[in-house]
Amino acid sequence: MIYSDKTLPHRAHPSLSPAFPLPALRRGGAFWIGLGLLGVLCSFAVTAAPSPIQSDFDDDAVLVTLPESAPAKVGAPASQKAMAREVQRLIAEARRSGDPRFLGYAERVFNQLGSQKLNAPLLVLRATLAQSMHRFDAARKDLQTVLDRSNAPAQRTQSLVTLANIELVQGQYDRAQLLCERLRTEHPGLIASSCHAQVAARTGSAEAAYTELAATTRSASKVNIQGYLWAQGTLGDIAAQLGKDSAAKHWQQVLSLDPDDLYTRAQLADWYLQNENLNQALGVTEGYDAVDNLAVIRAIALRRLNHPEAPALASRLRERFEEALWRGSMLHQRDLSRFELDIEQRPKDALQHAMANWDTQREPLDTRLALRSALAAQDKAALSRIQEWLKQQNQSDARYPEAS
Repeated sequence: MIYSDKTLPHRAHPSLSPAFPLPALRRGGAFWIGLGLLGVLCSFAVTAAPSPIQSDFDDDAVLVTLPESAPAKVGAPASQKAMAREVQRLIAEARRSGDPRFLGYAERVFNQLGSQKLNAPLLVLRATLAQSMHRFDAARKDLQTVLDRSNAPAQRTQSLVTLANIELVQGQYDRAQLLCERLRTEHPGLIASSCHAQVAARTGSAEAAYTELAATTRSASKVNIQGYLWAQGTLGDIAAQLGKDSAAKHWQQVLSLDPDDLYTRAQLADWYLQNENLNQALGVTEGYDAVDNLAVIRAIALRRLNHPEAPALASRLRERFEEALWRGSMLHQRDLSRFELDIEQRPKDALQHAMANWDTQREPLDTRLALRSALAAQDKAALSRIQEWLKQQNQSDARYPEAS
């Protein structure tokens, strides 16, 4: 199967299967996960501490419950093929559950290998893990190594898709376009078409990109479920950019076939929230309080509805974010920024985290949050910086009218 962190649900075309199964491509920026447990150091200062640490426990007290699918063995896998199977299982479980501990388990497997040279499939997996943890340069290095030394179609396709995703996420559209061209040459189909459509949409040609990809998707065979779902997710993104009501239908199509696609679920929930369809937002986020971006969207919807559950969820999120800051393990600043802006109503703090996030991730929702935070904080310099970048890219989006 193909594997990368930009995208979508877990199905693959049989012809792309390597010697052992890899998780399928998933749409989205860096993989959305819960914050509090993953120790990824970021560059901003620690600003808060959690509640006092309790140290007095009964001998039989249960402090932490490990997930049932956590790895039982401590030693390294017997072979690189076995290692790849275990790593792909752990990353797939992280994506399915939103539990960041599985990314830590996967990283531990790589650490056990020491300086041993990795084969191409393991390099792809390590790059995907690095991308999920926002280590984009490390991911680029491994993926370029695969392209330089491997002729295997599956690994090359995965590397091209993941590299294109990284450039799209970071707003490097010229680089992404070149990678989309290489992808179209080596693996033509809906995934390559979606890659081109995303670049076109974010550089001034959203309407044409939507029309062309919709026509291509209608005429394509649905046997390749992975490509079809990827295209539907991309159509949802572009439709939302254009302000089309069809955005929700595209995302619903993806979730009907893969309800575990957390990226698409968050896109749909955010769309409902922005359009004040608050009960629909609650329906999409129900049962996902452990996934920070979905929990934040739910908290905002509950607050707007004056729901009696709103204070409790906000309190849980507040404690979770404070602990992550105290630990220095804040991976997704966008979620914290949104919480600060829409729940805590602290625009200056929101802007600090929104801009730190925007420095490395420039997907439309990152840009929209940065714009909203800059306006709320009345920071003309930050607002001007974002607007100038949008002008350079010829990028417009119905989701952020604040850009004008």
